[in-house]
Amino acid sequence: MTKWLIMVIISMLSVGSMAQDQFIEGQHYQLIKKPVRTADQSKIEVTEVFWYGCPHCNTFSPVFEQWSRQQDSTVYTEHSPAMWNKSMEVHARLFYTAKTLGKLDEMHTEIFAAMHIQGQRLLKESEIYDLFKKHNVSKEQFNKVFSSFGVNSLVQQADARARSYGITGTPEVIVNGKYRTSGRMAGSSENVLKVIDYLVEKEKAFKS
Repeated sequence: MTKWLIMVIISMLSVGSMAQDQFIEGQHYQLIKKPVRTADQSKIEVTEVFWYGCPHCNTFSPVFEQWSRQQDSTVYTEHSPAMWNKSMEVHARLFYTAKTLGKLDEMHTEIFAAMHIQGQRLLKESEIYDLFKKHNVSKEQFNKVFSSFGVNSLVQQADARARSYGITGTPEVIVNGKYRTSGRMAGSSENVLKVIDYLVEKEKAFKS
């Protein structure tokens, strides 16, 4: 083995070590003490915990969506609304109504825009329905779903899930029910994505 090849190998090992030590548990991400069960155990779940009224979520959401589109089939992403007051509960209900009606993909960005660009609070059912009306949802359909048992259950499950994650603010990202990170921990939205990448690879190695 030549001296040059030995130096290349040492360099590669050094870079690998730096990558492992780049992000520190307790600083860049937190370990969830009691892991939360994911929906599909065969894949790696990455969940964005958000609130439509949060300006940071409004900024981070398109960044997260772009990251999501770049992942392979072993990774799937979810959104889970946070709620620690009545307004957030209404917005969580809005989210799950759109999801139940199959309108979330086309409405998610629009809801953020309604709040952060158009200045709507989206707390009254009539104001919320106006968004759905644009997407050919009848008032009868909306009323049936918005206050339904199914949506109530989804809202309660999201609240319980956020509590299990130990969420302290929004947005936060949960990787496979085991780790959580945020802009506050990582330092920026760009770093959040790097931390997520690191944790996803960590989980892939664990599963292999």
